[in-house]
Amino acid sequence: MAAAALSGLLPRSRCNVRLVESDEIGIVGVGEATLPHMKNFNDIVGIDEAEMIRRTKATFKLGIEFRDWGFQGSSYIHPFGIHGASETTLGFHQKWLRALHAGHAFNLEDFSFAIAASRQNRFDFPAGKSGSISSTYSYAYHFDASLYAAFLREFVEARGVERIEGKVRDVAKSDNGDIQSLTLESGEVIAGDFFIDCSGFRSLLLGDALEVDWEDWSQWLPCDRAWAVPCASAGELTPYTRSTAREAGWQWRIPLQHRTGNGHVFSTAFTSEEKARETLLANLDGEALGEPRLLRFQAGRRRTSWHRNCLALGLASGFLEPLESTSIYLVQIALMHLLPLFPGREVEPALIGEYNRKMDVEYERIRDFLILHYHLTSRDDSEMWRYCRAMDVPDSLKQKIGLFRQRGYIERYRDGLFTPPSWLSVYVGQGLTPERHHPTMDNIAVDRMVDELALLRDDIRDRVEELPKHEAVVARYATEAAGSDAFSFSFN
Repeated sequence: MAAAALSGLLPRSRCNVRLVESDEIGIVGVGEATLPHMKNFNDIVGIDEAEMIRRTKATFKLGIEFRDWGFQGSSYIHPFGIHGASETTLGFHQKWLRALHAGHAFNLEDFSFAIAASRQNRFDFPAGKSGSISSTYSYAYHFDASLYAAFLREFVEARGVERIEGKVRDVAKSDNGDIQSLTLESGEVIAGDFFIDCSGFRSLLLGDALEVDWEDWSQWLPCDRAWAVPCASAGELTPYTRSTAREAGWQWRIPLQHRTGNGHVFSTAFTSEEKARETLLANLDGEALGEPRLLRFQAGRRRTSWHRNCLALGLASGFLEPLESTSIYLVQIALMHLLPLFPGREVEPALIGEYNRKMDVEYERIRDFLILHYHLTSRDDSEMWRYCRAMDVPDSLKQKIGLFRQRGYIERYRDGLFTPPSWLSVYVGQGLTPERHHPTMDNIAVDRMVDELALLRDDIRDRVEELPKHEAVVARYATEAAGSDAFSFSFN
């Protein structure tokens, strides 16, 4: 992704991009679910959507279903879109709350086009005309991450990016502490002015060579392992990811064209690896297509993502967990923050400071949103869920929960991931209903408001029923169009 962005958006006269990569190491390869920002990234760097869908066995994604999170038997969808027909200053949910407090218990999900389509396994592209109810959502992808990596490798090599096969054996630093060069196992030396560390959890450059400390967030995000295994497809092709809470973690289900991706994310503080493996295999839709693979991780991040002349991307910078499909997003947004701050031959401290400020915001807001899923629950059926209910969460999250509980208030921030509709979905989906609505809602007659809500609900339902099935769109669209270790840059 870094090679695609930099080779596509920076002129060759500005820098030469060299990719150091080892086929022996490979990639994690289980990041199969994305956010709508992924489409923006592909569009910006010039990737053809239909070709990508065909080559990566991709499907479309309108949101994430959460089962058994708020309480056992519960189900809600976090949609990629708003509730209601348009964005409002106070939020559509204030009307819904006013009606609820007057005794009219509408289901909030009925007012989301993306949720209604997901529940019926239907999909179509959003309407281009703003103001239409069919324009109130966006979409992301499920894809085979290994195929996407191979697709990007071919894409960047066609653009002239030099790919160097090999493993990094040593990292040399200059007298001022900057990284000067990489030495491969073959003995080849790769010099550069600026380095991007994509070495995964090893953090070979930022963590090992530059000794940037790790900030541990596992007290709030206790899961530290995941078993992953694909299985044969079964049933209709759903346009959403599914996350089902388990006794000591949760299980993902991601439908692709050729198979279904599955994984069990769990905490070894509350269960054993073997028991978690058994739980995964006992809850597959179809036959397992291989042996489960164990992934070890720790929730947290490097204290800074950019230090001296080295910037870390992806797992080399930090990892929270895959619950809301944020890992690939963090790679993408890091690149989008880097491009306007891209350094010259000399790296200026002001650039580093501004970049790290932006990434601090990204990580902390994602962190709070993920913690919300674990903390805001009424489950007390297992040790892990009792721990999560009682744990002391960051003050920033305490404030968000308190404001929503009292008045249904959701902060609208400019920077960082997850807009008010996302927070609203989790709050309400996991059982938190505000005590009061905003007083301006009392200026609207209840009968009129209830009639408007009923008309909107019925309009969404009728329009969704006209949509094609998701699997039909995937089949048509996919046929219409005929892992890296480190980067070095030499500036011209």
